[in-house]
This record gives sequence, C-alpha cells and structure tokens, in this order.
Amino acid sequence: MVFRILLSILIAFSIVRFLRSAWPVRSLSYVEARDVRELADQTLDMKMLDVRDAVDYEKENIRGSINISIGRLAYVWQHCLSPDDSVLILADSYYKRNKAARILYKQGFRKLYAVNGDLLGNKRTLSDISVKGCCEG
Repeated sequence: MVFRILLSILIAFSIVRFLRSAWPVRSLSYVEARDVRELADQTLDMKMLDVRDAVDYEKENIRGSINISIGRLAYVWQHCLSPDDSVLILADSYYKRNKAARILYKQGFRKLYAVNGDLLGNKRTLSDISVKGCCEG
C-alpha cells in the first residue's frame, strides 16, 4: 500500500515537472531566426545571452554575445546583465531556452526574447552577426 502511494507521488511529480518545462514562460517573446541579424543591427541595447556550454560556444558563436552556461546562470547573471535589459536567449534546446527564461524572469527580467527556429545550427548566420555593447571580459 505504501509502495503504491509513493509510486503515485513519484509519477505525479514527474508529470508536473514535465508539464512545467513545456509550459510557456511569462514575458518570453519569440523572434524568427531570419530576423535576428536585423534585430541585432537595430537594437543597440539588446543583449544576446548564449546559454550553451563553453565548449560549444567557443566552436561557434555570435561575436559580442554573452556566454553563461545554464548551470551557472542563476549565480552569475548580474555580472553582465541587468533586469532592465532586453535579453535574447540563444540555446541549443527548447528545455535550456525555457529554463534560462524562467531563471531570468525570477530575477526581475521582463523583456525576454528567444529565437524561434534553428539559429545556432546555421553556421553562416552566426558568423555574419555581431552585437555591440555587451559585457566585456
């Protein structure tokens, strides 16, 4: 009997966790991959946050983007980001994108954007884009 209760709780917890990761994030708007270059040119105050691991970031990235891996984001975001910033989240998975948006939303960020499409998979697009005014160092 106790085993069934524990199993039911575990299943319910797993379902809730899955639904939460798939649920839309408040304040997260989507930008088409083809529009990112134009957006980077027009919006000088938007920061691009790449939440991939450092190894993947070093292989290919947008010049001037900020790299904070998803595991470190909750602890070091304040070094380069402010809740008043507009932030475009670049990630290699839907899960990482949403997790980054949730972390930033909890810290007071309300102008959050994510790429709708495979920007990071397009090497030509990445090498053509650069961002001004991001965190140095």
